[in-house]
Amino acid sequence: MRTFLSRHHADPTANTIAQALGWFSIGLGALEILAPRKMARTFGMPRSRGVLAGYGVREIASGVGLLWAKDRRPWIWSRVGGDALDVATLAAGMGPSNPRRGTTGLAMAMVLGVAALDIFCAARLSAAPGRAAPVRDYSARSGWPRGAAAARGSARDFATPRDMRAPPGLRHLNGGEQPG
Repeated sequence: MRTFLSRHHADPTANTIAQALGWFSIGLGALEILAPRKMARTFGMPRSRGVLAGYGVREIASGVGLLWAKDRRPWIWSRVGGDALDVATLAAGMGPSNPRRGTTGLAMAMVLGVAALDIFCAARLSAAPGRAAPVRDYSARSGWPRGAAAARGSARDFATPRDMRAPPGLRHLNGGEQPG
């Protein structure tokens, strides 16, 4: 029988981050519920008021779950899913018709930063108790299918295809003959 991870999971870092993200979610959710019109205007997306209020409810639910549930994993993963929705919503407001797209871009950067933290925390909480996530060793890989030794010198006889060459009048700019 599989056991669930409790709030007292063996990873204290993940627990601390999850608790902080829970309080952050509640605060952000309250802001989205109490001031959706102001937020929508700030991002130049006035038709998104209802969406923002709905996202506020989602944020508060995730925050409460992170703070009080015995198993925090589904709640942190709900934040990751919410981050995807937030990114999609903000991406819709990044068009050239939005005079506030700079502010929307800043919000997008912040959402992506918090999403990275959510994913980090979710991965740590989802790792098996008492066992760290596997660390992969790629030090012996060269990135070449037949090894680095086989790749050496392979471009020595390369000739630039005709359609990729500079036009005759511009060849002198890259070391070719001078125009004359």
